[in-house]
Amino acid sequence: MKFSPLLDALIESLRILPGVGPKSAQRMAFMLLEHSNGAKKLAKNILAAVDGIQSCSQCRNYTQQPVCDICQSEIRKYAGQLCVVASPLDVLSIEQTGHYQGRYFVLKGLLSPIDGIGPDELGLDLLAKQLQQSSVRELILATSPSVEGEATAYYVSEMAKAASIEVTRLAQGLPSSGELSAIDSRTLGHAFSGRKQL
Repeated sequence: MKFSPLLDALIESLRILPGVGPKSAQRMAFMLLEHSNGAKKLAKNILAAVDGIQSCSQCRNYTQQPVCDICQSEIRKYAGQLCVVASPLDVLSIEQTGHYQGRYFVLKGLLSPIDGIGPDELGLDLLAKQLQQSSVRELILATSPSVEGEATAYYVSEMAKAASIEVTRLAQGLPSSGELSAIDSRTLGHAFSGRKQL
């Protein structure tokens, strides 16, 4: 069956969401059309979020302010720890464990030359400046144990070692090629507590 151009555009737009294939996108599109008030509210909130949320100038996590609450916290600043994660979702997962009270640096991806993702796309120049200028004593690598995660961890650890900063890596409990955001908070908390020096 051929849909109208507007409906086709809506279905195609919904497919950008992770795990949403053609059939799921069609169901979502029809559900939104059937509940037009909810759809309008959703559209308004999406536009407000896209326009009002930005990257923190220090850690690159999402925030409505130039500097996020975590980076503004004096307690976290003086903890001397900086945890490097791949995505803002990883920050949320770690925060839910309650095992970490330091600051973060969000890469928003992992090194992947095949996909055209290099150090510049991950903001590693900003990270290098922070390692040279801040009071970081320990850099904690919390990237996934995938090939890209390991390559990124190695690259970042070399940057930290060049700045004479201790580098640790999350310990046991993390499955191979697993994403941090998919790991339960107890396992992630255990991995944080048992991190090892590199």
